Amino acid sequence: MLMKMNYFSNSNDNRYYVLLFIFLLIISGCQYNNNSSKTKNSKLTPPPATDDYFQEIGKEIGIDFVHSIGEKELNNIIESSGGGAAFLDYDQDGYLDLYVTSGTWIEGFCKEEKPEKMPHNHLYHNNGDGTFEDVTDKAGVGGHCYSMGVTVGDYNNDGYPDLYLSNYGPNVLFKNNGNGTFSDVTKKANVAGGKECSVGAVWFDYDNDGKLDLYVGNYLNFDPNYKYFYAPDGFPSPLAYDPQPDVLYHNNGDGTFEDVTKAMGINDRDGRAMGVGAVDYDDDGFMDIYVANDHSMNYLWHNNGGKGFTDVGIPSGTAFGQSGESAISMAVDFADFNGDGLMDIFVSDDKYCRLYENMGNGIFSDKSYSSGIAMPAGQYVGWSSSFIDYNNDGNVDIYKTNGALKHLYGQEDQLFENMGDGKFKDVSTESGKYFLEELVGRGACFGDYDNDGDIDGFIVNLNDYGAFLRNNKGNKNNWVLLNLVGTTSNRDGIGARVKLTSGGKVQTNQKKSTSGYLSQNDPRMHFGLAKNTLIDKIEIKWPSGKLQILENVRVNQILTVKEP
Repeated sequence: MLMKMNYFSNSNDNRYYVLLFIFLLIISGCQYNNNSSKTKNSKLTPPPATDDYFQEIGKEIGIDFVHSIGEKELNNIIESSGGGAAFLDYDQDGYLDLYVTSGTWIEGFCKEEKPEKMPHNHLYHNNGDGTFEDVTDKAGVGGHCYSMGVTVGDYNNDGYPDLYLSNYGPNVLFKNNGNGTFSDVTKKANVAGGKECSVGAVWFDYDNDGKLDLYVGNYLNFDPNYKYFYAPDGFPSPLAYDPQPDVLYHNNGDGTFEDVTKAMGINDRDGRAMGVGAVDYDDDGFMDIYVANDHSMNYLWHNNGGKGFTDVGIPSGTAFGQSGESAISMAVDFADFNGDGLMDIFVSDDKYCRLYENMGNGIFSDKSYSSGIAMPAGQYVGWSSSFIDYNNDGNVDIYKTNGALKHLYGQEDQLFENMGDGKFKDVSTESGKYFLEELVGRGACFGDYDNDGDIDGFIVNLNDYGAFLRNNKGNKNNWVLLNLVGTTSNRDGIGARVKLTSGGKVQTNQKKSTSGYLSQNDPRMHFGLAKNTLIDKIEIKWPSGKLQILENVRVNQILTVKEP
């Protein structure tokens, strides 16, 4: 009997431990599942600021974009040329969203096998708390195209920005539906082009009729089966292929566009367009076009009162570099860097770059050497470049992305600070750890994504991760952001010229669409104000010709200004 009792006692003990073990497994499993769910659904939080002026925070805030050329190795000139990015507020909630373009795998174009997951473009929604959410599928803007660049404009004046993608192959126009989604209206709008390789494009209203027109820069007739007899440096250069002519589309106002290239005198026979931009360089009230061409002279198409265009690149001094060479030009941007009220031009290239000072009377002078930019820039191959006032001191600086031409060889990006005396200083290495990284930079966009008053940026790196740079220190100085809303003019106010006076300093700028290489900056106009605590006057000359004046405006605000 005693033995039997001991037997049952041991059995109960065994059962107890078995039950306890199972219970612990269940509890730990529940805890594991809860923790996994928490990790998967946890709320992103922007990291605390470091001592870097620009801090790379992309992955921490939900930007997981990786650019693709469609394969691992760089095999042709097309793969080497993308991609771009744009800041836009697609849902009009007051916060900048981000659209980024990518290449993809194409049969007969890529040498490697088709990947399981196809690369595509991405749209990231700004959550308003410093983080982003990928809404590409929800918005319907991923696309199945090999995209090079993106330009943003409200072509139908409905208050919501639309997207135009310049592609290797037919281009795409995405109409913003105003409900968080987009519709492909390319066929109806008649802006697809054909089999061209379109790289840069720009929205602007060339005839001031209140509707945005579109200039598309086409590159070259690429043949993936063409074998160059001697290509020692990776693959054939652009000169091995015939150039493709650019296209100018006029907005008819009914959702369609008309090809008016020949009618408007755009005769592009030799240009291989890369970067394209528009600005009214001579302040005659009509926006002109600058085209940065690869391996050939650049174009400056002067707008003849909305009735035609004339190339004045050579007589204006902007077709070539200081030494008369035809460089490998990539990007173009415009600003008044020296405060004389005239719009100057910066062109990035594979050599010393070009800073064209506007001398008035349609003449420019290359100041790249005397300004201190040429020698530091000449060590790298420059791609996207943008004028930004990163430290809000009232002088526009220059951010320049760099990367090899024919190989996936990385180079450091550069930041040139405007010293206010016609000179620029390379302050890259003292501006953050990111500037020590060697990546293959291409497009870049800049804007105030967190509405704190200073300019942040996103960099597209070829076949690599994109870098989101948060500005940690620029808002130690004062600032203002102007959100222009046209009524008689195009709703974006593109082409409006703004003159701001504060503390005796006068700044002049013009509302643009495309900036730098294949990209577009914050649609709001940013002005750094140093330590000034009041804006004395803001003068806005709208494309319609109307003049609007605001006086005694407070600093450190986002000011929406509607055309009267």
